[in-house]
Parts: sequence; structure tokens; C-alpha cells
Amino acid sequence: MTKTQGSRVGCTVDPADPIGAAAERGAEAIQILLGDPQSWNKPVTLYPDGAEALKQAVKDAELTLYVHAAYVINVASANNRLRIPSRKLLQQTLDAAAELGAAGVVVHGGHTTKNDDPELGFDNWRKAVAGLEFSCPMFIENTAGGDHAVARRLESIARLWDALDGYDVGFCLDTCHAFAGGEPVETVVEKVLAITGRIDLMHANDSQGGLDSGRDRHANFGEGAIAPADLAAAVLAAAAVGADFVCETPGAATAQAADISWIRERLAKAE
Repeated sequence: MTKTQGSRVGCTVDPADPIGAAAERGAEAIQILLGDPQSWNKPVTLYPDGAEALKQAVKDAELTLYVHAAYVINVASANNRLRIPSRKLLQQTLDAAAELGAAGVVVHGGHTTKNDDPELGFDNWRKAVAGLEFSCPMFIENTAGGDHAVARRLESIARLWDALDGYDVGFCLDTCHAFAGGEPVETVVEKVLAITGRIDLMHANDSQGGLDSGRDRHANFGEGAIAPADLAAAVLAAAAVGADFVCETPGAATAQAADISWIRERLAKAE
């Protein structure tokens, strides 16, 4: 089996019926949320029969499960009232994902403010990781916008990885975020690998916004601003290092199934 054949392709699905949604879309990998992503509430499994039943259902369906942490989490923040609850919620999410047998938890890099020392965000990440119990693997995701984002620009990601040296932290590369964040997609995988040494998961998305627009608005493949050839180059480069793929693209089952097929067709041509 080649590395590209080993990559699993899927999408974000309804957490109440992830197995049915995966079957409808032809997904091998699924990503779910554990509750309202804009809420500070403790993560919950929305699958009607509970966590253990979902874990078994995922296994029976031969799927790979990823969990996306709440969007409110910002462990880089200088604000104690934001940073401390963020650490707590991140740990709760890791533990809840572990109960589901998830392959990883994706969390955004977060940000500081214009009045903060830029180094503070990286140091806060180091302190957070040092205090976490990694009951499940964790992947930090690059973000699309914000001048003070910890994981938008490659130079910031490099500083973050320097701060996390010695810790087993993974990376999730979002192609829309990279492009909107100012990085040409056709070369971004090579550049990220030079920094992190790994890409565990790719959020494969086209972008409604242009290069360096800072807009976190995903598009279906071929309907956004990223050239299809450039997106294909990124997909193949990520597959070469064993990354799985999750599409976070708009539309119902038909549109997402088409995006999954688009990736599979590119991988098949490379074999």
C-alpha cells in the first residue's frame, strides 16, 4: 500500500447521525463537534445512544473519527478569564474524544491582542501543553485571519513550534486558512513540514476569499479562489506524508460527496 492509498478522505458530519451522514457522502473519515462550538459548556456526545455506542458504531463502519474543539478556545490569550477556561475546555475535549476512540482533536491556534507582547501567546501555549494530559492526540490548526494570530503566518507557526519543542503535538493544515492567511497553497505543505515535521490532518477546502484576504470562508472545490491545480498539489503533498483529509465545505450531501470524490480522483492519479 502506498502512502496515498493509506490516506482516508471524508468531511465534517452531523454529530447526531455521523454514521448515516458518512455513508451518504461516501466518507472514510469524519469530523464532529461535541456540542455548540461557540459555547463554554462541557463537551457532550450528541449521538443518541451515547459515547460507547458511537465508538462501536465508528469501528463497525470502519471510519476514522476526528473531533474539532470548540471555536471559543484560546489558550494563547493573555486574559486569565479566557485562557484558563480554554485550558479546561481543551482538556475536557481531549478526554471526551478519547472515550470515542478519536484519532485526534483539532484546536485553533488562537491569538493575542495588539497590546500584548507577541511572545506571550507562544509561552501560554507551552504552559498549556505542559499541563495537558494527552488522553487523545491533539492537532493545532492554522487560522485564516488576525494580525496577532498565533498560527496564521508561517513565521508565527515556527515560533509556536519552537515553544512546543519536546512535546508530541500534531498539526492540522487548512488549505482555505493558509490561502486566506497569505500563503500560496501549492507550496504550503513543504513549508509547513519544514517547520513542524508533520501534517497529521488536512482540512481540504477551497476559499471564497482571495490570497491574504484573512477571510475564513470555505468554498467547494472549483468554486473558490484557489486554483484547482494548486489545491491538488497540496493534497498530493499531504498524502505523501500520510495525512488524512476532512472537507469542511458548504452544501448538503451531494456537494460534499463531490468534494470527497475530487480528492480521491487526484490521489488515484498519483498511484
